[in-house]
Amino acid sequence: MTPLVAVAHGSRDPRSAASVAGLLDVVRSRAPGLDVRGAFLDLSAPLLVDVLAGLHGEGHRRVVVAPLLLGRAFHARVDLPALLASVDLPGLSVSVADVLGPSPLLEAAALRRLADVGVTPGDPSVGVVLAATGSSHAPANARVHEVARGWSRRHGWAVAAAFASATTPDVRTAIADLRARGARRIAVASWFLAPGLLPDRVAAEARAAVPDVRIAPPLGNAVEVADLVLERYSTAGADRPRVRT
Repeated sequence: MTPLVAVAHGSRDPRSAASVAGLLDVVRSRAPGLDVRGAFLDLSAPLLVDVLAGLHGEGHRRVVVAPLLLGRAFHARVDLPALLASVDLPGLSVSVADVLGPSPLLEAAALRRLADVGVTPGDPSVGVVLAATGSSHAPANARVHEVARGWSRRHGWAVAAAFASATTPDVRTAIADLRARGARRIAVASWFLAPGLLPDRVAAEARAAVPDVRIAPPLGNAVEVADLVLERYSTAGADRPRVRT
């Protein structure tokens, strides 16, 4: 089968690479026999260009690169295409899968992470902050707001999007908005794939505003995310792997 190269952004925080490795272990367990490689755009090893060169050296002439990115922001629109354009490996065909979001599978993973910290749908006294990275690309931020509005309609909570960087509202502003809408308890849902500086910033700001806030962990190795990676791989034109149920 065509190898799958799952590429994340990379981070100086070692927890991030460890979280990506854990996710790819789940991907492998869901599709036994599929050659799954991990790679990074920057800051962590191995770098994407090195993984592609290694596959080329092993004799592979076709690969699928699946971005482990939740939205179509700068890294997906600029960084990844620029890196791939710089690769000079004769005969190697690289198909690029779509980013992970938006997807009902991502939402299911985020909701399950909330349930892991005791926050379940149906309690109107709860206000949920849907916390994401934030981008200078407005459509990427709009996707997070769309998810928040959908949760408000479907799950009985007041939900507000918040961002750790690049745009507003921040976490404190989102919490104030939820309280104004009648929320008596606050929870934070994670729209982050892995731990790192920005999820830590979100958690610190939330705890400063609400000491007893419930904070869901990043999506990490959630099985829904693993299945979504395989779905993106398949729709990129690769052979459909047999997924273990």
